[in-house]
Amino acid sequence: MEVTPELRQSGYAPRNALNADQLKRGIAERSKARSDAPEVSKWLLNHFYRHLVGNFEPARRILTLEQAVEVLGTEPPPWVARHLSDVGKVSQQVLAPLVWVDPEQASLLAQEALLVEFLTSRQGTALAGKLDRINCPQALALWEKEHAQMAARVDQGWRQSQPEALATVVTTGEHVLQELRPDSPLLRAEMAFESYVMRHCLGQFADRRALSGGYGERYAEAVEQRRMRVLSFRDGQGQPHITISLIVQADGTLTVEQVKGKQNRPPVERYYQDLLQCLNALGTDQQTPADCLAIGIVRTESAWLRIEEVTDATAQTRLVARYPQLYERLDAPSAMVEWLVAGRQPQQFLQAAPQAVSVKYATRHILSKRAERQLNDPLYQTEGVPWPDMTPAEGEEIQAWQARAR
Repeated sequence: MEVTPELRQSGYAPRNALNADQLKRGIAERSKARSDAPEVSKWLLNHFYRHLVGNFEPARRILTLEQAVEVLGTEPPPWVARHLSDVGKVSQQVLAPLVWVDPEQASLLAQEALLVEFLTSRQGTALAGKLDRINCPQALALWEKEHAQMAARVDQGWRQSQPEALATVVTTGEHVLQELRPDSPLLRAEMAFESYVMRHCLGQFADRRALSGGYGERYAEAVEQRRMRVLSFRDGQGQPHITISLIVQADGTLTVEQVKGKQNRPPVERYYQDLLQCLNALGTDQQTPADCLAIGIVRTESAWLRIEEVTDATAQTRLVARYPQLYERLDAPSAMVEWLVAGRQPQQFLQAAPQAVSVKYATRHILSKRAERQLNDPLYQTEGVPWPDMTPAEGEEIQAWQARAR
């Protein structure tokens, strides 16, 4: 494949990331956990890292030291103060902006996943040895172009689903979860059918007649070699609605990799309850993929649940410790969870204020920004600290908590 001139013009913008080391460390850890090929890991640590620093959105612009402290949770390194000072002095010059990128946001993880898919599909092709010549914007553009072409080609052919290629795993009230059998000679044809209906790349082979090459080759080989299991959530007429892929770890445990609705979109909400039943029957490990986080489904120690159903304080704490972004989606977070958020990512209270009075008091500087309260409002005083709208009873509770802490 030849890189077009338009793609060669794309690159990385001049930008400074406040948490650049954290971003690179996250890429390396995830790549190691996936057992990426060395050339894939090398490309990610070079091009995807530079993309996150220079181009990725959404990124929060950092304009003051206070904002830097807020996102880092600690004093920033000395260069940050120098950079912000230079911005003020050299107003006529264009200086590289300073940003902070949330390393756990679902869109970042999803973009990394599609790039891994793109890079892995190049193994064994003429482009494999030229990956370093393709930067991240170019790779993303190529991925978009190829998937648009796949969508156009999907109407050129049809494959009938073959029952011999399927094994029933779970039956719910109205749906059935079927596994694409790795030992079936019709496996690849069934993958092609799944892709035709679902409009994704699972069974999109470069040679559609021979069912070989391309994106489909990667998935087919993984299933045939028992490194991956692919399951299809289907209705009573045999039509797929959700595709689930599981990674088979070295010790035999199963990790949910992807849970895709049609056209790689999130599954339709009316299927969630049956989907939970299916996931709980699979006996997976404790990992929750970005696809499930996006639709509010998580793996706890006891079971797969909707986030709103996680009410146990210990389960909530473990969940938020692993996935901090889920705090905002808990219906009734425990005080333990709120203290965890206060210690690690207090800026989350800008979106969802804590309920525990003691946590409210400890993070009053965050909450005052959230509510945009004025210092001259009628206040209730606790130890001389202004606190808008605090009742005497709440103040006494805080004072009692402070006395116990001493």
